[in-house]
Amino acid sequence: MANASVQKVEKKEGKGSNIFAGLAIVICLLVGVLVWKFIMGSPSNFEGGTTEGHPLGFLGTVYKGGVIVAVLLGLLMMALVFSIERFLVISKAAGKGNVEAFIAKVQAQIKGGNINEAMAECDKQQGIVANVVKAGLLKYEEVKREGFDSERAEAAIQQELEEATSLEMPMLEKNLVILSTLVSIGTLVGLLGTVSGMIKAFSAMGAGSTPDSAQLAVGISEALINTATGIGTSTVSIIAYNLFTTKIDKLTYAIDEAGFTIAQTYRRFRARANNA
Repeated sequence: MANASVQKVEKKEGKGSNIFAGLAIVICLLVGVLVWKFIMGSPSNFEGGTTEGHPLGFLGTVYKGGVIVAVLLGLLMMALVFSIERFLVISKAAGKGNVEAFIAKVQAQIKGGNINEAMAECDKQQGIVANVVKAGLLKYEEVKREGFDSERAEAAIQQELEEATSLEMPMLEKNLVILSTLVSIGTLVGLLGTVSGMIKAFSAMGAGSTPDSAQLAVGISEALINTATGIGTSTVSIIAYNLFTTKIDKLTYAIDEAGFTIAQTYRRFRARANNA
């Protein structure tokens, strides 16, 4: 019953997260188009008060990168939005205080046989690691009452830890696939803009006996701006993705470390009981 209710909550949270992700993608792309069209494309950013004129500043120059810049701005905003969202979720999931210090303290209490004190520490920490460790400690108490041998107890505790982890971890990994996808999409869309700009540049060079220098400059500018924006989007995405996966790996390692300590403590308990 408890697992069923937890799964329902997880399913509900997952649905809410999917809605957030879909809305965030649409809104970011829309904002990117609006920023490109009305802020960067403002007449005050160009000579003669028209977008056909020479750009007067940075915003006007970026506008000349073409409509692909609007898409890249949307992708860059997505990278920032999902990076902030994952940072808040993972920081909350890590719980209160330092995870390494928490694990060291709980390990010391488990080794000393102070299981109730260890569970109290888990309640104070209020993180995913604490939730999983507490599930393992509750199973420890259960197998201890049942008098399982070391092998059966270790298998039961490990299974409980794995089940608790499988319920907790998907929440951390949610939306990371979007960041990993943006790494590739940012580069590819930037490359598309680069190719588009170079096509315009070569078209200007091939037009008549004398190249159209203004059109040539616009083409080269579009190519370079899109390249820079695409690389920037991919850079933000890959840094965020690697940072968050590293944090998740640390939490997983902390769970494994605590689980090993629980199993070893039970082995010592059974050894003392058999020798008594």
